[in-house]
Amino acid sequence: MTIYLDHAATSPLTPEVLDAYVSALTVIGNPASIHSQGQNAKRMLEEARERVAASLGADSVEVTLVSGGTEAVNLAIKGLYWARQTPTSRPRVLLAAGEHHATIDAAEWLGRYEGAIIEEIPIDEFGRIDLVALEAALESSSDSIALLSLLWANNEVGTIQPVNEVVALAARYGVPVHADAVSAYGYLPIDFHRSQLAALSVSAHKIGGPTGIGALILARSATVVPLIHGGNQQRGRSGTQDAAGAVAFGVAASHAIDALADGFADRLQILRDRLIAGVRAAVPSAILRGDPHNRLPGNAHFTFPGCEGDSLLFLLDVAGFSVSTGSACQAGVPEASHVLLAMGLNEADARGALRMTLGHTTTAQDVDAFVAALPAAVERATAAGYADRVTSVDL
Repeated sequence: MTIYLDHAATSPLTPEVLDAYVSALTVIGNPASIHSQGQNAKRMLEEARERVAASLGADSVEVTLVSGGTEAVNLAIKGLYWARQTPTSRPRVLLAAGEHHATIDAAEWLGRYEGAIIEEIPIDEFGRIDLVALEAALESSSDSIALLSLLWANNEVGTIQPVNEVVALAARYGVPVHADAVSAYGYLPIDFHRSQLAALSVSAHKIGGPTGIGALILARSATVVPLIHGGNQQRGRSGTQDAAGAVAFGVAASHAIDALADGFADRLQILRDRLIAGVRAAVPSAILRGDPHNRLPGNAHFTFPGCEGDSLLFLLDVAGFSVSTGSACQAGVPEASHVLLAMGLNEADARGALRMTLGHTTTAQDVDAFVAALPAAVERATAAGYADRVTSVDL
């Protein structure tokens, strides 16, 4: 039986969500239709939207349902950028270094095709945004800045960003802030209204919901230019809405907020700390990355000197453990994590990354089994060396 330690990639559907999803899929009716079946579907949809809003401290009118976190991030960044170009041109987009590729690629697209000027704010050795550098960027012609975007918590190393401080700083210069909270949602308390953010992105499949649905939370005071036109079914997005997906998302959202209130994050943090201590004892050369304390409760991210992270992942997969490297791999060539490089690691050290993320299915037995299997995997991966100078060792 495989032990799943990759909840940051996707967290398994809970039984309650699955039941609600299957039941909702049998309901006939387009939520935009006027007849009774359509209105029944609309009722289901709007009740689900209210549940998602409640889980995030937002109003239902502020919830635009989308296909997932990537679309939410693209709508926020491109939509806010376009909306901020009139009546004054504001070509600058500020991003924290080490952002998710949904943010990086959306911003780079704006630079390539819309003339945006992308400015990266550095992060420290823990992955935390440099507030001094941010303020300097904001002070430099703030009326030319369209928006600032950052992760609520880093999806690779788990570091929680000082979102409140960032938003307060940006507000002094009249700059709207978007937070990618896809990794934080369900693991940290999020209050959208209290945060004073302009926009917030989340995804259902990170909290035990289905893939294919997420949300952009857009403040009443904010405006986006839509990516998709044709129907105006939602604020900022056209297209027939997925009522069944919304129902499942709503159930997952309610369960996530109830679980947080019931101590889920505290219990997960105990397991995470058990994992971190176990890895350090089993492999003393392993180095914990990210903030050692102010991090996501289920995230444990290490680098292993002399190892290729992909080799470790493969060996652990064969041994029955699902984990992640957190790095990109293009055309079959392993690449160092851009997050770790932004944190100051060299390429060789960054390539030895391994991320374990815990969730609602994780047990202490899972953690202990992983720790027991790790030393043998590290020994074999170290003997194999790096992919571009691999030895004859049989993985």
